[in-house]
Amino acid sequence: MKMLINVAETVVTDALRGMAAAHPELVVDAENRVIVRRDAPVAEKVALVSGGGSGHEPLHGGFVGPGMLDAACPGEVFTSPVPDQMVRAAAAVDSGNGVLFVVKNYTGDVLNFQMAAELAEDEGVQVASVLVNDDVAVTDSTFTAGRRGTGATLFVEKIAGAAAEEGAPLERVEAVARQVVDCSRSFGVALSACSTPAKGSPTFELPPGELELGVGIHGEPGRERRAMMTSHEIADFAVHAILEDLQPRLPVLALVNGMGATPLLELYGFAGEVRRVLDERQVPVARTLVGNYVTSLDMAGCSVTLCQVDGELLRLWDAPVETASLRWGR
Repeated sequence: MKMLINVAETVVTDALRGMAAAHPELVVDAENRVIVRRDAPVAEKVALVSGGGSGHEPLHGGFVGPGMLDAACPGEVFTSPVPDQMVRAAAAVDSGNGVLFVVKNYTGDVLNFQMAAELAEDEGVQVASVLVNDDVAVTDSTFTAGRRGTGATLFVEKIAGAAAEEGAPLERVEAVARQVVDCSRSFGVALSACSTPAKGSPTFELPPGELELGVGIHGEPGRERRAMMTSHEIADFAVHAILEDLQPRLPVLALVNGMGATPLLELYGFAGEVRRVLDERQVPVARTLVGNYVTSLDMAGCSVTLCQVDGELLRLWDAPVETASLRWGR
């Protein structure tokens, strides 16, 4: 596999240095691997901190900024960040009003964020945590006990981030984040495997004429493999799997997310198919976001995330945001 890197051992550090050069509104510590909004800590504001393995960009570093995260901790590729990173991030952004950790449900992330919360509290930082576990494809899989955390992470970080930006207390920001998790479901599809820089070749075998239904963002197995399907058929399968579990009674936010190697031409076509299924099921769509937001390196494929929203969650979704990879309203 040909990759635009120097050596696999420095790929994360090199990327962080490039991010620092491109985004002076961020403070990027490439050596300690912490990304912080430049104006942190913001007085009288609850801070949001998230993180996870690299390779899912723009998650999480691309979502640091006003209206979303205050800091992010990137680990090695597909590897959890370590507690020291999270403690350093929490200390850098805490204004005295507390910190919310947004944690995707993967075993390493859960354990390390839990340890970091204990260490941060020993240093006088009040910490709350919310666990994102939105993937309906499987229960218990590689890397996780219970459902995996995927696309809903973006919804949690944006909506809870807006609540924090408005000055809501920690208990309220945590409650909003949990509400978003409870109201969100996702389903992913792989058309090809991803290749990590360290391995330099596909991480799993997927024959040219097949696809993986319910794939995880690290290439974990899904529900089943089938012969290649049309966009129409994939949308039917993915959206029905989500709606069977979510059973929304309110309008939904719809995220049509690319896994990293699928062009927008295909993603927008697929978004049209997703909307068709939702219309057929009489599920009103409040907002739609299409693009590469929670990726899996160079995997071809997509995921769908739906979040049912009341008026308050929709207002927070629409609130201004200014990050490297998501911005509107300013």
